[in-house]
Amino acid sequence: MPQLHLSKVAFGCRDLDMLRTRISARSEGGELRVPTRMRPKRAAELVGGNLYWIVKHRIIGSNRILAFEDREDARINIVCSSELEAVVPMPRRAHQGWRYLEMDASEAADESGLGELPPRLYGRLSALALV
Repeated sequence: MPQLHLSKVAFGCRDLDMLRTRISARSEGGELRVPTRMRPKRAAELVGGNLYWIVKHRIIGSNRILAFEDREDARINIVCSSELEAVVPMPRRAHQGWRYLEMDASEAADESGLGELPPRLYGRLSALALV
């Protein structure tokens, strides 16, 4: 059975390096807290899954989801590992907030190095059906 994950747009990020910089700047004690308005109804299933980041209409990296915690301002923190893992880029439409994503970890393992390609180059190679 596939693991349940979340996808979220990394607004304002240009590439994987910029996302890494943002995550390291916002991490504290090996954890990244991502604020959101609503607690996912399937939160218990998401713990142990990943938060996949969308940059320029493709998933490029993920952080392991560790927990969900309530905030004083009635919002929720998605508590993730601060370690960003590059994944094989997968096309995905941009959206607001987060969305559920069901897939096996083997589908997202990046052993090819494609996650490191600049978005523009990946787009061109993809249009030529080379990746």
